[in-house]
Amino acid sequence: MNPEATRAEESPWPALPLEEWEPTRATLHLWTQMAGKVKLALCPLINHWWGVALHVNSRGLTTEAIPCGERVFEMQFDFVKHALEFKCSDGQRREMKLEARSVADFYAEFMKTLASFGIDVKIWPMPVEIKNPIRFDQDRVHASYDPEYANRFWRALLSMTPVLEDFRARFLGKSSPVHFFWGSFDLAVTRFSGRRAPERPGADRVTREAYSHEVISVGFWPGTEGVSDAAFYAYAAPEPAGFAESPVRPKAAFYGNEMQEFFLPYEEVRRSESPEQALMDFAQSTYDRGATLGKWDRAALERNAGASQELGA
Repeated sequence: MNPEATRAEESPWPALPLEEWEPTRATLHLWTQMAGKVKLALCPLINHWWGVALHVNSRGLTTEAIPCGERVFEMQFDFVKHALEFKCSDGQRREMKLEARSVADFYAEFMKTLASFGIDVKIWPMPVEIKNPIRFDQDRVHASYDPEYANRFWRALLSMTPVLEDFRARFLGKSSPVHFFWGSFDLAVTRFSGRRAPERPGADRVTREAYSHEVISVGFWPGTEGVSDAAFYAYAAPEPAGFAESPVRPKAAFYGNEMQEFFLPYEEVRRSESPEQALMDFAQSTYDRGATLGKWDRAALERNAGASQELGA
């Protein structure tokens, strides 16, 4: 009997082979962008775009409260009953079924549902951060929804979020929430040194704001066709000299020269004896190296900084 195979079968972290759910992943990516763009249009700007992200909760992904005049409303992708729920502070509720249908049809019902609440919002109907984008109202290419894999994706996020929250809690400096970016379709938490970063030549508005200060970030990306399977990632920006050559944990982690990030395959984590410890080791060891090489003021920024540095700095 293969111990690793047995652990993988018994792991509470669900399998997410990209080749089996890529059409659903791609469609869901576009649907979440609609909700995110509404949040972008109506919410005040919070540094580094934190205010527009989605958040993992006990049913799926939520926008949390969005202001709209004297009311607030929330949209939630419920991956248990497979519905997009709309809930308003005046007591109104609506929902859309999450099922196989085109992005264009979904978008039409999505905007009609918002209008039924009296929510008049205009969003740019062009997807972002994907290759060969098609306007939401014209996209009849993406039309897949596998409820089993949508649920697995959410359960994977649900499994890793407490680990990333614990990692975030070790830091006393400025840190992002653990949040889900609908543009890049990834879950992330980011720590900041407190120092401004050199401006990136030619950077667009989104990138300038995201990387205006020194950061070390860790997160999870479910992958995309032709690029990569599901993996955890970690990077430092700007990247300090020697970071790419740093020894990090666990052994399956590696540095990708093209992306200039460390990667840890999701499958390696879910097959490990303790997925939670494997992810924490990856987050902590990549941060340790980045913060030390980047000369961050670790004594001021970390809870139990001495113990943290002993782990791998």
